[in-house]
Amino acid sequence: MDEWKGIKVALSRVKRSEAARIFTIINDCKETVWPAITPGEMFGGGGFLLKPGQSAVFTAPVGWSGRIWGRTGCNFDKAGNGTCQTGNCGTALKCVASGETPATLAEFTLASLDFYDVSLVDGFNLPLVVTPINGRGNCSIAGCDGDLRPNCPKELAVKSGNNVVGCRSACDVFQSDQYCCKGNYGNSMTCQPTYYSKKFKEACPAAYSYAYDDPSSIFTCSGTDYILTFCSSR
Repeated sequence: MDEWKGIKVALSRVKRSEAARIFTIINDCKETVWPAITPGEMFGGGGFLLKPGQSAVFTAPVGWSGRIWGRTGCNFDKAGNGTCQTGNCGTALKCVASGETPATLAEFTLASLDFYDVSLVDGFNLPLVVTPINGRGNCSIAGCDGDLRPNCPKELAVKSGNNVVGCRSACDVFQSDQYCCKGNYGNSMTCQPTYYSKKFKEACPAAYSYAYDDPSSIFTCSGTDYILTFCSSR
């Protein structure tokens, strides 16, 4: 994608600051996406619109810890009131609370060593890839450029008309200790991959598929900027 390459070049020329991280959010989907961020003061107030091919750039200070996700099928009025088919954070364009499940989540903790991941523990609604730029250390790409919606197990599928718009987690649907990694399953020894989490992992090997999926799903990097791409074509 030429725009993506151009952004990488531009970011490589930006004077680095150890006190801040530059976030570039790209919509490479064929549909409009409404990114949502909590806490979102540094990110357009917590929510905005991105048409296909559009991008937005923000700066967050070291010390920021939060989550970013995409909303789909939204309808907001001029005052920023409305709802979405997936990822709702109440009835506001600018989010002050986490999104409703199912939602693909990018999670960040910015420090001298950043921690970041993409989680499907709360389900899936959009492909989302996090690419660290100009960092030091492991700095692996996190996330999911596959689309779970076409092959979502029917018992997990969220539909709008005949279209599958999201894929719920097994925990969300069945509310069992095994799927939710709680009770007797509330530790890494007893909470193991299930049929459903394996389906998620097959489609998205660099994303969290269940609560204790740490070894292959959480990443670290120092002094990095981030490119978040919905429906990445990398």
